[in-house]
Amino acid sequence: QVELAESGGGLVQAGDSLRLSCTASGRTFSSDARGWFRQAPGKEREFVAAISWRAGNTLHEDSVKGRFTISRDNAKNTVYLQMNSLKPEDTAVYYCAAPHSGSYWYPPTSPSNYDYWGQGTQVTVSS
Repeated sequence: QVELAESGGGLVQAGDSLRLSCTASGRTFSSDARGWFRQAPGKEREFVAAISWRAGNTLHEDSVKGRFTISRDNAKNTVYLQMNSLKPEDTAVYYCAAPHSGSYWYPPTSPSNYDYWGQGTQVTVSS
C-alpha cells in the first residue's frame, strides 16, 4: 500500500507564505509524477501544480503562477509546494497525489490520471 502524507497547512493572513510537504511511504511505485490539487467547500477538486520527478519539468495552474512553486527532494522522496502571497481564494484542502505508474516528460494535470491521494491538509487564508 502506498501512502502519501501532507503537512504544512494552517491558518494565515493574506500575503503570508506556507510550505506544504508531501512524503511517500509504503510499497514503492514506478510513477515519476507528483501533483498538488485543492478543493474548496462546494467546489470540485482542481489542479494546482505538478512535477515530473525525473525530468524535473513543472506545471502550475494560471492563478498560482508566480506565487506557488512545486519542487522535489529526491533523497527524501518528498515534494514541496511553496506558497507565497497567499490570498483568501487560496483557502482549500490541499491534496498530494501520484499516478500508479508511468514516466512523464510533463506531468498530468487531470485528477483522473492520479491513483494515490493523501488525506489532505487545510489551508485557510484570512483577509
